[in-house]
Parts: sequence; structure tokens; C-alpha cells
Amino acid sequence: MKLTFDRGTILIRGNTRVPNSTWDERSKSFRAMAFHYRDIIDFLELSGFDFKDNVLNFMPYPKLKSSITLRNYQKQAIDAWIASGKRGVIVLPTGSGKTIIGIKAISLQNTPTIVVAPTLDLVDQWRSRLEEEFNVEVGVLGGGEREIKALTVSTYDSAYIHADRLGNRFGLIIFDEVHHLPAAGYRNIAEMFASPFRMGLTATFEREDGLHTELNRLVGGKVFEMMVKDLTGLYLSPFRLEKIAVELTEDEKREYAINQKIFSNYLLRSNLAIRNPLDFQKLVMRSGRDPQARQALLARNKARDIAFNSISKIEKLSEILKRHSDGKAFIFTEHNKLVHSISKKFLIPSITYRTTGKERNEILNRFRSGIYKAVVTSKVLDEGIDVPDADVGIILSGTGSERAFVQRLGRILRKKAGKEAVLYEIVSAKTSETNTASKRKRPLRQ
Repeated sequence: MKLTFDRGTILIRGNTRVPNSTWDERSKSFRAMAFHYRDIIDFLELSGFDFKDNVLNFMPYPKLKSSITLRNYQKQAIDAWIASGKRGVIVLPTGSGKTIIGIKAISLQNTPTIVVAPTLDLVDQWRSRLEEEFNVEVGVLGGGEREIKALTVSTYDSAYIHADRLGNRFGLIIFDEVHHLPAAGYRNIAEMFASPFRMGLTATFEREDGLHTELNRLVGGKVFEMMVKDLTGLYLSPFRLEKIAVELTEDEKREYAINQKIFSNYLLRSNLAIRNPLDFQKLVMRSGRDPQARQALLARNKARDIAFNSISKIEKLSEILKRHSDGKAFIFTEHNKLVHSISKKFLIPSITYRTTGKERNEILNRFRSGIYKAVVTSKVLDEGIDVPDADVGIILSGTGSERAFVQRLGRILRKKAGKEAVLYEIVSAKTSETNTASKRKRPLRQ
């Protein structure tokens, strides 16, 4: 029996069918997705079969050793990963050193490794840390770069494109922000890599669409989790949360009620309930063929915009900024329109998806040095960017997502001597925004 790698799959030439394989008439052999490689090898060895394994094809690599020191909880996370067969997901809060855990795993395993990250900023951060710790040149896939080394960092998009030819080149694959992996397309990365050792890192394991259950198949289940409250004080800043409900103006109340009623009445007439993102997606699809569904969807969006962008929120924001005039604050909103409005009114620098990388870095560097005391942003800083320390966070809109809430909380939790961090969540009273924010499952767990 002979095993070879072929475009993200494993060809098994022989007369025995192994688990997770199917007969491929074209190649006249059994074929399995590459991520079953380790299970296939285990089966063949336990069954006593004589076989030749030509699947993995590592490039020459130096000794990958790092003297990095782990905190107690980081060592516990590594130990749990090892005990789980060197597979699985580690869940830790933002700012707790997940990158350090990945570096330690590479050092312990001492095998060619690819790190997959969702943004070019994270790719650059990983490359810098890996080069610093291992004193080797690190390959990069993404942003126009296509150089493969024993240590390589890739975006999810590039890893997906090149998985069919690179899937047998690395013994360890690390998925940073692993909650992205179950998305359609991205999951093929894990399926087409034969890497026997796998690690996922994230601050937010659960997905609203429930697809995080796929991680058990693709990477391994959750092997270690520690919450914000477990690290607060010793490793993360002590903090408090303040939820503030503000009243809509009379005009806003009237407009909100009109639009919310259009939306609610349609759901009632159509016997529909919006319980999760999949239910909402069905409504969006229906709006393409049903004019009343489209009217209801537009009304719903209008009502949300009114709640998100209430004038009362701007007034409350002004109070908070004055209260923390000696602090450093991040202001988070859902829409760029509100970002620009706040930036203009309070003379605060803004960061949106339109902000160039050079300008964004300049703003963050000035924030880091204390030249700027506040920055307003939409979703750009939620994850994937190395953000300077702040002690005040203000969520002005877009409070429903547990993941966004946790990521934004993490932006103010890096340890600062003698300072308590505070996260304000400003919502419009008696609106769907208040209801959604109150349904978050575990705002303090991450």
C-alpha cells in the first residue's frame, strides 16, 4: 500500500479501503481529504498493514527553538493542547498572549509550520514575532508576497488559494482568529492540509450561525478556555462595564415606531420569527421576490439607524469624554456616517475601512504616544490590528454581537499600572438595540 498527496487529497493505492476514503475511478485508487491523514496513518499502524507513506514533503528547516517564557495559564493551555493529541482550540481574552502560545507550540514541535491569519496586519505581526523569536526568515503568502519558508504566515484567502499545492509541506498549522475558519471556502484550508498537528487561537469561539461546531472536525475541539474575570487584576486590567440607556428624541421616537411597526406587522402576517442569523438571511432572500418583504427590511434598517444614531447618544458621549479628559478612549460605532459625524463634532481622528494603512498607523502611533486622547472607529479595530493601550471604551452603536463586544472590551484590558478600565455601552432605550444587547450570552466570559 502506498500513500501520496494529490491536490489537497491523499491517494491510497492498494486493495484495502481505509476510513474516510472513497474509490476514485480516474486514479484507480482510494482517495481521502488530506486532513484525514493522521487518522489514516493511525489506522494503518494499529491494523498492522505494510504501507509506504509519501504524503508529507517538508523543506529543509533549521532547529526551531525559542526560549520564550510562558505565564502559568499559557503553560496550562499548551499542556491541554498536548494532552489532546496536539490538536484543538485555545480560547483566551484579547491581550492575554495567544501569539506566545503559538510560538511555544512551534518550538516544542520543531516542525515546519504555517500560521494562517485573517488580515495582512496580523500576518505582519506574526512574521515580526516569528523572526524575532526564531531568528529565521519567515515566508509570507498574501499582499502580493508568495514566498514559502519552513515558517510561513498566510492570510486565510491565500491559504485557501494555495492549499492544494501546499497542504503537505507543514507539520503544524496554526489558525489565528480560528472562528473565521468554518466559513464557506475557508474550511477547505483545514480539509486540504495534511498537517497532523493543529492549533486554533481565538478570543471568541462561538459563531452566531452555529458553525463553530465544525472546528471539532477541522482543528479539534475546545481544549482550553480562560475568561476575562480569571485574568483580571494579575494579567489584565481591572475593569467595569456601564450600560447607559438614553431616550430618543420625540421625532426619533415617532420615526422609529412607524418603521418598527412596518417590520413587525410583516413578520406577524407572514408568520415569521427572527431568532438567529439564518432566519434573517431567509428574510433577505425573500425580499428579492416579495415587495412587501423588501419594504419591511428597509423599514427595519431605518429603525435600526435611528436607534444607532440618536442625537441623545452624542450628548451622552460628550459627557463621558469630559469625565475622562485625562484618559485614552476608543469610540466604536456601527456605521461610518456616525464615525465621520463624531470626528467632525469633537475633532477626533477617525479610522474606517477607507483609511489607508499609512494614515491608520500614524493615528495609532500618535494615540500610543498620547498626542491623541481619543480615536473613533467603525468595525476596523475589532480584530486583526495591533491596537495601543486605552483605558476607556465607548460603544455607541452596534452592540448586539457578542464577538464584537468581547473584541472591543479586549481593546482596553491590557495591563496598566494603577488604572481601572471602563467600557461604556450606550443604547437607545425601548428599541431593538436594547433588547439585542441584553441577549448577549456571556459578556464577561471572554
